[in-house]
Amino acid sequence: MANIESAEKKNRQRIKRRARNVHHLSTMRTHIKRVRAAVDESDAKAAQAALAAAISLIDKAAQKGAIKKQTAARQKSRLALAVNGLA
Repeated sequence: MANIESAEKKNRQRIKRRARNVHHLSTMRTHIKRVRAAVDESDAKAAQAALAAAISLIDKAAQKGAIKKQTAARQKSRLALAVNGLA
């Protein structure tokens, strides 16, 4: 446990940031799973709708710094390839 005031504050900040990042990551992963489920069911219409929502959340997570920009680009690309493979 931190004994110094500045270390205690840093710890409080770390906890808040971690909670924020976990929220973005969890939401993003849930939507990615929805896209993959729609692709597995071969439901092109649902997959397109889920892809749009997932891309938005992936971009938001990258913008907030929860994931790196290249990671976001890679995930969006792979999802788009999977959805476009249905058509």
